[in-house]
Amino acid sequence: MTRWHERRLLCLAVACWLASMVGPASIGADDAIKRASDVQMTWEPMPPLPNPLGVAGPFVGVDSDHLIIAGGANFPTPVWENQKRWHDRIHVLKRDGEQFDWLDAGTLPRSLAYGAAVSIPSDGQRTGGVLCLGGSDGRSVSNQVFLMHWNPERQIVEFTDFPPFPTPCVHMTANLLGDCVYVFGGQSALELSSATNRLWKLDLSLAADPASLQWEALPDCPGSVRAFHVAANQHNGFEPCLYVISGRSEANGTTEFLRDTWEYCPSEAKWRQRADAPACVMAGTAIGYGQSHCLVLGGDDGSLFGRADELHDNHPGFPKRNFAYHTITDRWVELPAPPLNQVTTQVVRWKDELWLPSGEIRPRVRTPAIYRIRLNESDAAFGSWNTGVLVGYLVAVLGIGVYFSRKNKNTNDYFRGGSQIPWWAAGCSIFATMLSSVTFTGIPSKAYAQDWTYAIGNFTIPLVAVVAVFVAMPFFRRIDATSAYEYLEKRFSRPVRWFGSLSFSLFHLFRMAVVMSLTGLALAVATPLTPTQSVLLMGVLSIAYCTIGGIEAVIWTDTLQTAILLGGALVALTLMLIETDGGIAGSWQHALNADKLRWANWHLRPDDAQIALWVIVVGAIGQNLSSYTADQAVVQRYMTTPTRELAARSIWTNAILVIPATLLFFGIGTALHGYYHSHPERISPSITTDQIFPLFIAKEMPVGLAGLIVAGVFAAAQSTVSTSMNSTATALVTDFVRPLDWCQSEHGLLRAAKVLTMVIGMAGTSLALFFVDPDIRSLFDTFLVVLGLFMGVLGGLFVLGGVTERANSIGAMTGAVCGAVIMYTLWATGIVHGFLYTTCGIVSCVAIGYLVSVWTGRPDCDLDGLTIHTISAKPEHQSS
Repeated sequence: MTRWHERRLLCLAVACWLASMVGPASIGADDAIKRASDVQMTWEPMPPLPNPLGVAGPFVGVDSDHLIIAGGANFPTPVWENQKRWHDRIHVLKRDGEQFDWLDAGTLPRSLAYGAAVSIPSDGQRTGGVLCLGGSDGRSVSNQVFLMHWNPERQIVEFTDFPPFPTPCVHMTANLLGDCVYVFGGQSALELSSATNRLWKLDLSLAADPASLQWEALPDCPGSVRAFHVAANQHNGFEPCLYVISGRSEANGTTEFLRDTWEYCPSEAKWRQRADAPACVMAGTAIGYGQSHCLVLGGDDGSLFGRADELHDNHPGFPKRNFAYHTITDRWVELPAPPLNQVTTQVVRWKDELWLPSGEIRPRVRTPAIYRIRLNESDAAFGSWNTGVLVGYLVAVLGIGVYFSRKNKNTNDYFRGGSQIPWWAAGCSIFATMLSSVTFTGIPSKAYAQDWTYAIGNFTIPLVAVVAVFVAMPFFRRIDATSAYEYLEKRFSRPVRWFGSLSFSLFHLFRMAVVMSLTGLALAVATPLTPTQSVLLMGVLSIAYCTIGGIEAVIWTDTLQTAILLGGALVALTLMLIETDGGIAGSWQHALNADKLRWANWHLRPDDAQIALWVIVVGAIGQNLSSYTADQAVVQRYMTTPTRELAARSIWTNAILVIPATLLFFGIGTALHGYYHSHPERISPSITTDQIFPLFIAKEMPVGLAGLIVAGVFAAAQSTVSTSMNSTATALVTDFVRPLDWCQSEHGLLRAAKVLTMVIGMAGTSLALFFVDPDIRSLFDTFLVVLGLFMGVLGGLFVLGGVTERANSIGAMTGAVCGAVIMYTLWATGIVHGFLYTTCGIVSCVAIGYLVSVWTGRPDCDLDGLTIHTISAKPEHQSS
């Protein structure tokens, strides 16, 4: 073990924690630009531009899997004896695997350079291409806008006219956010004094015919007017935004070299100033990379501005510096230097690779060089100690399943643990089931990227626990339910029971897939395993110990996983605080300065990315109400304890654990923001937001502890997967196999349960492999969508049956089907935030179900003990 790790372990054991309490409160005392520690950039020369002199200011983009470079300007040799020439030639680079060929694709409508270009993907309703805006021919500035589209069949570039730009413009930038093109700044004439700070938008979704589109003026940037700036679109943790960086302006004949950075948020139509760039990067190029970085390649810092005629061929060229800006922590780092600093060109993304074509390398000198750029990160070795800890945990989990397999004699043992599970273990199991890996990776990443507004939702769990203890749990204990959906048959009819059971089964199948796939992606930065290998490992182990061990193995592994989950997270939080500039005091001050401790947004908009307080409260109550009343995975635990009183204790155990766990995991997210604000060079541009905590575990945790916490991530995911497998098998056997007399012997039912558990696990794992998608931005948000789409209507059925005596079977089924249609519509249109889906499902199902029931008449079944009005009419079933 290295001295570095020994020091960290010593910090945990002695007084460093206390010492940090009185440490300096300032953070980021060293403002010198830091170099990204583990990032490597590979610059691969590609076939050069057919023009041997190269060009500056071309229109560059990608269409139909072809790289298009059009127009531009250069100086014929000898460059100091000739005037600049403007070009209209279009060159297209065709690729076939790793074979590349240049095609001569004709000419532009006129010679142009120094305009803006943006690649527009085709979407079935519109033709994609490279949208070209403005530019100059050396004599005047253009306001022309047209689309270049590569026709692969005819091997030519086709042109489509778009509405002209409101003013002539050159040296501006254009970026695509969603369906909207944003154009900022630039000059309206050849002189820099004509630069502007205006922002324009062209919404491509408003009309299929380009001629019908109109440019919309947006709020001006509060900063200086500018040209030769760089701009990129990137997500800021809440929504995609436009970032405008650096540039050049002129006032009273004096040229100013800008370093400022501005963020424009479309949803609020507001500008916000962010951290200045380390240097002026005018005439460089920028692009969004990964989920939260803007890469700035090249640029002129102005240090030799105006000396070109003096230096001539002795000019050293523009500074060879690249930078990365992180939108969440608002920090800059320096990237490895390029072989050439190519300015007045545009970096584009082609097949998930960055391409930088041609451009100017020193005054009057262009280059035909084209580079394909890849960012690589040196992998941190997981190490034998970490591997040993992880393997030891996985073996222990499998051993638990083998141990409890000997105790399963019948389905009561397999599904309910013989109703002899200790209340505290059942409570820990509920806790692990409800939070799982969404807690371990999703919540810290959400708090890291945003703030504490989602924490309010967890604080509603103790309130819903009152309903669970005094209303829901007594219902299920009275009817001695093995499956929660037995209640729906007694209250309504068997078809309603089948609908509920199938809805639950589909929900947990997708839940397994989402949790495993996104956890696999998160673990890819912390272990040598690929996302696919992580998914397979989680799935196979869960199938093994859950299939042979039943609910008892699930509950006891959940209990073990709860200890690892909380213990490992607490250790990680301590290390983050110690290593942040200023210790705990510095971390706290940073959280205040960065507004990371915000608890509520007071607006009323239901679809805003910065979620409103009322949306959190209403949505969380609906989610937790559905989970504690209609989710077999939770209800099943009500039945594993010997008595109703002990079942109530298990519910309260979970409700109490939620409070410190919420503070812990949201605190980790806030601490991560402070830590990486202090150490911006340690964030890889390629990671997703959900990988931020695993990244810390992999690279910053001492040997052994990293293995323990990675085991905690596995534990969190496996608690969800194993619970879903067992509870789904319970529902299918109880609701479909047993009632239909397919198999009546206990031995046969137990065998069917194990087979179904295995099949469900295999199906969930297979679906998870299909869902592995690094473009998913938030595990937490994705889980909320899945929860809302399935559990809203299901919760509505239980609320409908429990709170009213008028509801009947026809009304319940109608409410469920209509509610499902409404839920799909909400998801497809996005008119409300995903946090509200479950509540909307409950309300729609109850409202429609009740109205249809009133119209079709009262139910004809016995309601004793099945509604809140008749709950005392039937005694509780006594467990044997």
